[in-house]
Amino acid sequence: MFTGRLIFKQVMDFIPLSTFHRCVAKYQGNSNVKTFTCLDQFLCMAFAQITHRESLRDIEICLRSQNKKLYHMGIRGRVSRSTLADANEKRDWRIYAELAQHLIAIARDLYREDQFLEELDETVYALDSTTIDLCLSVFPWAVFRKKKGAVKLHTLLDLRGNIPTFIHISDGKLHDVNALDLLPLETGAYYVMDRGYLDFQRLYTFNRVPAFFVTRAKANTQYKRRYSHTVDKTTGLRCDQTITLSGYYTSKYYPDILRRVKFHDAATTQTLVFLTNNFSLPALTIAQLYRSRWQVELFFKWIKQHLRIKRFLGTSENAVKTQVWIAVCVYVLVAIMKKRLNLTESLYTILQILSVTSFEKVPFYQLVTEMNYKNPDQTDYKQLKLF
Repeated sequence: MFTGRLIFKQVMDFIPLSTFHRCVAKYQGNSNVKTFTCLDQFLCMAFAQITHRESLRDIEICLRSQNKKLYHMGIRGRVSRSTLADANEKRDWRIYAELAQHLIAIARDLYREDQFLEELDETVYALDSTTIDLCLSVFPWAVFRKKKGAVKLHTLLDLRGNIPTFIHISDGKLHDVNALDLLPLETGAYYVMDRGYLDFQRLYTFNRVPAFFVTRAKANTQYKRRYSHTVDKTTGLRCDQTITLSGYYTSKYYPDILRRVKFHDAATTQTLVFLTNNFSLPALTIAQLYRSRWQVELFFKWIKQHLRIKRFLGTSENAVKTQVWIAVCVYVLVAIMKKRLNLTESLYTILQILSVTSFEKVPFYQLVTEMNYKNPDQTDYKQLKLF
């Protein structure tokens, strides 16, 4: 007898089903589908992400072993390898991409009040990409090098809550700097990026929005100093200059003034030079902004370790993008659940607990916080009624 909701169902209840069905209808995901719907596909793939399933056979065996609980998980169709493989190959990946964007909007609103830097009220983004290696003979569409395949995840990370706000999946040949052409710029926001995005013609578009960028300078950047501001060298700062570019092409691509900040990191004994179009923030804050860019590197490391995006359950471009976007949905869902339940545990801890308790019927808040209380929605059927 069922006396409560499964842990897996408690997590999936954070999905706005009206939005999901609207995305499915937009791309006709359930067209000519009789039993295994897009929702069934999403739940099976989300289960694989949460419980670390590595193959279609793993998913099939695990779910069929709990066949009587599938209905309570929300899965109505019969789970089989061939059905799930066909769904990954044929169902439009944009269904799950749009669902992820809607979940991201919810998560960003929940984390909006989180403090990032005391000096900043504006949004700060970190931009970077990560490469996922693939076998070129198995994934012939993912061309990277002559004998190697790969896909790239170009990601814009909101540093309040570490929520990915923009993701573009491309083959491995797309250079990082081309992602700037696809980037939705937000007025007044800060964009922190490494030297791979140093293209002055593209960076000049930030001034027109206007938005601010912070990036590393290359050693061969030609410039003329216009003014030097005083700095406190005990903080690691070496110079704070107003410059103009003096290269033949760069001066045409970026005719405005720039700010050049030089900082010596005593911990790593490195001397870093930053370029930005912001002249109001303290020079030390500019250095701290660039240091925060490391959060996007940690985000890539985290999702590669704890989500299933290195081994794919299909070989087509549609199947790969479907799996990546569902992995993003699961990541954001856990972030939403963490905030709404006021959990202090890390996302890593929450996912590890979910991975071994998906079929339990304990309230998740109790499971994480180890609070010993009784769920008022559950009824003790063994207790006899006296009246």
